[in-house]
Amino acid sequence: MGRGDLLDQEWARLEPHLPKNVGRGGRWKSHRRVINGILFRQRTGVPWRDLPARFGKWKTVHDRHRRWSADGTWERILRAVQADADAEGRIDWSMVSVDSTSCRAHQHAAGARTAAPLVPGRRGQPVQHRSDEALGRSRGGLTCKIHLSGEGGRRPLAFVITPGQWGDAPQLIPVLERIRVPRPGGGHPRTRPGHLGGDKAYSSRQNRRYPRRRQIKHTIPERKDQRANRQRRGSAGGRPAGFDKTIYKRRNEVERTINALKGFRTVATRFDKRAYIFHGTVTVAAIRLWLRP
Repeated sequence: MGRGDLLDQEWARLEPHLPKNVGRGGRWKSHRRVINGILFRQRTGVPWRDLPARFGKWKTVHDRHRRWSADGTWERILRAVQADADAEGRIDWSMVSVDSTSCRAHQHAAGARTAAPLVPGRRGQPVQHRSDEALGRSRGGLTCKIHLSGEGGRRPLAFVITPGQWGDAPQLIPVLERIRVPRPGGGHPRTRPGHLGGDKAYSSRQNRRYPRRRQIKHTIPERKDQRANRQRRGSAGGRPAGFDKTIYKRRNEVERTINALKGFRTVATRFDKRAYIFHGTVTVAAIRLWLRP
């Protein structure tokens, strides 16, 4: 076992959710070795061709990561691992916070073909394909942004990837709508936290109306310009937004979740040209965080 490889305890949690070999001869081989190769690249950021020989052929590792990113296999595994954690009581639903982080894109992340990619072996586009490839161009260079919701245990529940110049407030609702933790016993998935936290960037009428409609308590500070505009309108401006300083202190949990995600070099710096592959890269990092004891 090499440094950074899956531990036996982690493998025991992951193995039941991996695609099974069906038919004579089987299709998938050495799941554990290939996933360890993917994790090695996640941790070190080396090019695929420079993977050590102990992980097998680099193209096998790369193709499996690309295929599972395209057909949504990584997302299904993440939800299955989250369902196991929820069944064991390891998800803290009392407070879910939302935040975003910018990721610098390497120069090799640019230059993807303009033609839409296809799912290997199937007809149709990848699940997380974006025509803009989630790359933003600014004076600082190429960037993309990860909008993330994290639970109290400092692990990601859901995320959305956008170009780096996109704002935070419009992505609050899409991120919350991606929170879907299945229930092993059946029934509707768990989608509603006990409390929602966010910084001033998420302060808007629409963002406050959405959790209120779903009966979710929220703590989002009001921006100074919004507060001044409300006070200038008098009684027509409505009541001030409630704010609990004690609960707001827990917002650092999502920031620590982001720090844990960006401990993977391929998340802190984007090397993938395609947005759906980078989405798979972030999903693999999230799976690893959920597998850790």
